[in-house]
Amino acid sequence: MLYLLANYRSAFGPLRLFEYVTFRSGCAMITAMLVVIILGPWTIRKLKQFCVPKSARLEGLVDEKFVDHSKDKTPTMGGLLIVFAILVSTVFWGDLSNRMVLVFLLTLVPLTALGFYDDYIKVKYQRSVKDGVSGKVKLLVQAIVSFTAIYIIYKMPDTMTTKFLIPFFKDPITLKPEGELIHFCLPSQLMANPLFTFADKWAPVAIGLIFLVNIVLVTFFSNAVNLTDGKDGLAAGCTLFCVLSFAAVAYMHGHVVFAKYLSIPYIPELGEISVFASAMGGACIGFLWYNCKPASVFMGDTGSLPLGGSVGMIAVLTAQQFLLFVIGFVFVMEGLSVMLQVASFKLTGKRIFLCAPIHHHFEQKGWSETQIVTRFWIIAGLCALIGLATLKLR
Repeated sequence: MLYLLANYRSAFGPLRLFEYVTFRSGCAMITAMLVVIILGPWTIRKLKQFCVPKSARLEGLVDEKFVDHSKDKTPTMGGLLIVFAILVSTVFWGDLSNRMVLVFLLTLVPLTALGFYDDYIKVKYQRSVKDGVSGKVKLLVQAIVSFTAIYIIYKMPDTMTTKFLIPFFKDPITLKPEGELIHFCLPSQLMANPLFTFADKWAPVAIGLIFLVNIVLVTFFSNAVNLTDGKDGLAAGCTLFCVLSFAAVAYMHGHVVFAKYLSIPYIPELGEISVFASAMGGACIGFLWYNCKPASVFMGDTGSLPLGGSVGMIAVLTAQQFLLFVIGFVFVMEGLSVMLQVASFKLTGKRIFLCAPIHHHFEQKGWSETQIVTRFWIIAGLCALIGLATLKLR
């Protein structure tokens, strides 16, 4: 909305600042942070009036001796505050004529609704984490939302939804049409000839498989952030490092000079996504004000599902799916630890970890909550720096 003030720069020169994505991204981050900090006390009071004690929140998942019952009355659904701040900040500072921004907002809302409904069931009826919305329903809704968003973006010109960039390589993995054939090509630095070739009639199948990979990625990270949300400040802090890194990645993809300098694809409208990502980062900073130990509020599925899904969508949009596994390594650890634990127990009857997600494993190894959160933040920060460094090392 404030982006439109740039139209009046001829009357007042300083208004030209509203043209710059960097200026609006910084303002979006500060705005989202202030919205959360200012509205935090009122929101927490209202949630406390609604939320009943959650003594069953970790029932059956964590050994009783590791459950901190001082948190039983801490309200959840603080994600409503995070999402509200992101929406307000993006509306104020984003270019709403940019279709990619609208797609992200449309992704954020249904995932928030899904998380809110899940939290509502658990809080209202005092159910444990495993007794909320069923896993199959969650996955189905997440897949539908992901597919819809990716399909809309796929229909836009100059997007990267059918390509994958690999860290350290200039060229993407892509499908290249040539006459009646389609070539599946790895980066030219890795393999000069196409990996395999098929008739163009199979192109929809190949594109469908790429869609499936992207949908799985978005869904995985939506749930991985949710699994990480188990300690005070853990999910919000790790998400902060991740989204600010991808804000920089999106900006560089959308800037013709930086894209050429770094040998990454230039995507004209993508720079605007850095405003949205910065708003996410600002909301996470503001939320940490109340979520640091001892937490006054938890984000719950209401916040973790849309945050994770949005991070995954940014990676898909920039074709940086592999980079997401570097920058979002903490979330990969958390998600894979659960998948491996479940698979191992079902196949062999044995557990790989003392408890999953993996932060509970370290808890049972004797790490304090502060140690877990601080060390995971350090890992998240280092991975963010490594991921950004790969943009130049190509």
